[in-house]
Order: sequence, then C-alpha cells, then structure tokens
Amino acid sequence: MEVYFCKAIVSAWREACASPNPSKVVIPAGTLMVGPVKFQGPCKAPVIVQAQGTLKAPTDLNKLKSQDGWIVLQNIDGLTLVGGTFDGQGSTAWAENKCAKTGKCNSLPINLRFNMVNNSIIRDITSLNSKLFHMNLLGCNNVTLQHVTIDAPAASLNTDGIHIGRSNGINISDANIKTGDDCVSLGDGSQHVNVEKVNCGPGHGISIGSLGKYHNEEPVIGVTVRNCTLTNTMNGVRVKTWPASPNGLARDLHFENIVMNNVSTPILIDQQYCPYGQCKAQVPSKVRITDVSFKDIRGTSATKLAVKLVCSRGTPCQNVEMSGIHLVYQGNNGSATSQCANVKPMLTGPLFPPACASSLSS
Repeated sequence: MEVYFCKAIVSAWREACASPNPSKVVIPAGTLMVGPVKFQGPCKAPVIVQAQGTLKAPTDLNKLKSQDGWIVLQNIDGLTLVGGTFDGQGSTAWAENKCAKTGKCNSLPINLRFNMVNNSIIRDITSLNSKLFHMNLLGCNNVTLQHVTIDAPAASLNTDGIHIGRSNGINISDANIKTGDDCVSLGDGSQHVNVEKVNCGPGHGISIGSLGKYHNEEPVIGVTVRNCTLTNTMNGVRVKTWPASPNGLARDLHFENIVMNNVSTPILIDQQYCPYGQCKAQVPSKVRITDVSFKDIRGTSATKLAVKLVCSRGTPCQNVEMSGIHLVYQGNNGSATSQCANVKPMLTGPLFPPACASSLSS
C-alpha cells in the first residue's frame, strides 16, 4: 500500500507561511510517496523549504488530476527551495504520451511548477523522470536556480528541463541537465534571462521558442547564454518561430563561449518551425528577430550542416553577428557547411565553416 505524506507537508507549509517571522519547513530524509502538493502563498515572511530525502510522485495519473503540476509553488515572495530529489516516475506516462504526433501534451503533470514566485532561490535540488517538463516558471520575477540536476532518458517525450515563460530576471547557473527535450527553453515574455555554466545532453539543446504559435504573445528581450557545454544533443543553441504567426518580437539574444560535442546543427535560427506538419509553412513568420550574436562557439557537429540561419522572408532577421566560430563535422564525407536565408550576418574573427556559404530561398 502506498502511503502519501501530502497532508503533513501542506500543514507544515501553512503554519510557516502564516508566521510573521522567517521560518523553515524541513521534509525529512528517506523516501516519501507524495501526491499532488501545492505550496500556496502569499506568506507573511520568507520561508525556506528544505528537502533532505527523495519525494516520489504517483505513477497513476488519476491521482494527479487535481492540479496542473505535481509540486506547485504559487504566489510566493522570498522562497528558498533547497535540497532533495523529486522523482516524477514518468516512464509509464512517456509510453502513453501521444503529443509527439498531436502536439497536445498538457494533460500530463510537470514535476515542479513555479507560478508567480518572486525574489526566490532554488538550489541543490534534483528532478528525475518528470512526466512532462521538469520545471516550469510562469509569471516569476527575480529567481535564481543554482546547482540544479535534471535527469531523464533521451527517449522521454516533452521533458524540457527548465521552461521559462512571461518571467523577468531569471538566472540559471551550474546546472546539469539530461533529458528528452530542450534542456532550457524560453517561451514568450521571457526577459532578462541569464543561462550560464549549464551542461546539457542528452536533450534537444538550449532554445528560445518556439514563438508565434499564439496571438498576444509577449516579446522575448535580453537573453544571454554563456559558458555552457552541449553533448550529443539534437540541436545546439537555437531560436525557433512558427510560420504563419501573429506579430512578435525576439530581441537582444546572445550566445557566447559555448562548447559543442557531437551536436546536430550547433547554431540554428529556424523561422519555419513546424514539428507536427500541421502549419501553413508557405506563409512567413511575423516574429521579428533582431540584435542576435553568436560568439566563440566551438567543437564538433554531428551533421554536416553546422550553422543554419533560416529567417522569415516576411520579416528578415536584423543585426545578427557571428564571431569566433569553429565547428568541425564529425562524419567522413566532407566538411561542415553553413546555410542562410533572409539574413545578412555581420561577420568578424575566424569563422569555420564560412558563414552563409550557401543561400536558401524561402
């Protein structure tokens, strides 16, 4: 019989949250079965939640239908979440996941969902085998994620490591992410985000987007990805937008000092992103991409096409800079190549492969 410890955890949280003085909730060592839990604010003072052991989610999805994530932290200012392993036990859910074909994945729970969490720190935690995204930050401000470990098999569907949306001032550093989708993904409204010292792989790389799927998306402004290493990933660093999109904006995006180890298409702008084949691919994207830099990116490409910048013919990319690129094709048949469409990048420093050696009409 599975015994769940939700009530004890929620009771301790409510007492701490109601305290006028800073307080701490300690989840003891050992392995605990924990059903859906919501840490609900606002609280009267900062609260530390310290997990010392392993929390395991139910494998039965019926036990998780009461909320949109397994562990939800909501409307909190001054939270510190430290320590612990959060095991989503997602293997059964991956086997039943049809979203690779349909794109409809929202019925599965996220391991850790942070809604409207501000001025907070998340550190030294591990997320295992989430049924969907491992961590999702929505409507958050001034949050630091540090020394985070995320682990799921390469074949686990839609298990993005850290997804950020409509949030400002998010800092990710010293993370090790192995998963079946993007290691870090940034949705609309992500502003002033820094991603640093992330080891990514397996996974789909570090992505801005996809953008332009919905109306009234907020702009993405001020993203820096630096000092990261990607190994055996499906993509490297990329910006992706849907064709036939509403108007949108992605501006001030910078990727620098990044090592690629056997990465497929290490550098990618894709404004024809259409993973399910259900788009009007002939209609150009209206998401405007401007002020982008790729600097000091080096290593090996698993595909011959190492650099692909395919921008929208309706709104061509502006102010794209490439400098200090050295990517070597791992295969035996020729050298690494590059491809561009609807963009004229500014080129400085050594560049291999030569940037925009071929042009693609779109």
